Amino acid sequence: MNKPVFVTLALGAAIAFAGPACAEKLKATLSGKSEVPATTSSATGTADLDYDAASKKLAWKVTYSGLSGPATAAHFHGPAEAGKNAGVAVPIPNAASSPVEGSATLTDAQAADLLAGKLYVNIHTAANPGGEIRGQVTK
Repeated sequence: MNKPVFVTLALGAAIAFAGPACAEKLKATLSGKSEVPATTSSATGTADLDYDAASKKLAWKVTYSGLSGPATAAHFHGPAEAGKNAGVAVPIPNAASSPVEGSATLTDAQAADLLAGKLYVNIHTAANPGGEIRGQVTK
């Protein structure tokens, strides 16, 4: 085998193996009791997240059921620990029906908050405009 082909193959293999290593899986479990203040909603939800540190791309699939009515909005909020409220960090568009899938490129500050566990997912309804169910993003 001549050297240029070997170097090309080795570089290709290094790139192929380096890609998935920087992707991180995160999750959130949404409930009314996690809202601040807590709601009496029996609705539940989950958020499955993939974060690529190299591109700062956050991809999500949010699934929920049992809301008091249609979702009027959904967002990632932060920075805030569990039990604290914060403003919208990243909107989750098209949340009127479950599941909701999407992605966004985070700022450096948002990426740091995400990895530090300082973002939460919030689903809003007409009956609960401040949020009906919420879940802290964790690794």
